[in-house]
Amino acid sequence: MSTANSYFIGQFPATRLRRHRRFEWMRQLVAETVLSTNDLIWPTFVREETLSPTIKGMPDIARFTIPELVEAAGKAQDLGIKVLALFPVIPVEKRCEQAREALNPENILLQAIRALKKAYPHLGIISDPALDSFTCHGHDGLIKGSDDVDNDETVQALCKHALLQAEAGADIVAPSDMMDGRVGAIRHSLDTHGYQDIAIMSYAAKYASAFYSPFREALGSDQCLGVKNKKAYQMDPGNAREALREVALDISEGADSVMIKPGLPYLDIIHQVKQKFMVPTFAFHVSGEYAMLKAAAAQGMIDYEKTLLEVMVAFKRAGADGILSYGACDVAKLLKK
Repeated sequence: MSTANSYFIGQFPATRLRRHRRFEWMRQLVAETVLSTNDLIWPTFVREETLSPTIKGMPDIARFTIPELVEAAGKAQDLGIKVLALFPVIPVEKRCEQAREALNPENILLQAIRALKKAYPHLGIISDPALDSFTCHGHDGLIKGSDDVDNDETVQALCKHALLQAEAGADIVAPSDMMDGRVGAIRHSLDTHGYQDIAIMSYAAKYASAFYSPFREALGSDQCLGVKNKKAYQMDPGNAREALREVALDISEGADSVMIKPGLPYLDIIHQVKQKFMVPTFAFHVSGEYAMLKAAAAQGMIDYEKTLLEVMVAFKRAGADGILSYGACDVAKLLKK
């Protein structure tokens, strides 16, 4: 037998990769990427009683009152979801340029954290000290002059907001604002006040993305922001090396884990971050990504459940240790089948 044909034994071919694909148990046995409910974080919206529960751009997602949120959290735990990320919906009349409601110890977010921890002491709570829910202009920070977000003044407000969240019972503080130096400042503030064990999950590479629109509608910040954008502090979608610099800085300042947002358009960033830094790395399957799946499924173009699972596996394959997804409960139900 010639060298060129030495790998042929009997019938062509000797190596058949399909052998391990014949049965479900066999495919599971050799699976390189495994998805479980341990990988899921459910982002939820909490609202005051006077606000509408409906989010037009996010089918099947609601803005919960605190009692509704507590009930929904119980159902999520029954599905195997152990962690919630909370986002508050603040009425327009309570918003202002200085985001004063964020520092109100009785604001809806802090009430929700306390209520969840009282009902479920072992439920993981992630909260975000960003100010976009609380500002009348819709930016993640405090405005300097006519348009610019004041980095350093914003960081001071973020530290106060993060401390209130820790005091309320948050397990992880996840700053999404993209201000320079905020991770180090928050870490110092938490440590100084005796919260050394509260982890920081940094939105280390958060891009100025068009995929956030349904989220901004859910918060009510879309009307506040208007035609303005957040490109002066969120990242340029074309930049990859800059993302690695952002991650490196946040880790050096004390971030315990990092997040890439959005998810699917930035699988390459997730992969590079995980390979280079080997720290816990999370992907945010954002509102626009979720909404696209729902819209396409409603038109009969895709199967929502199958596509959702495929997306989740893609995040894991890229290197994500965990995934924030509005479809987390749907994924959990599918994994139970």
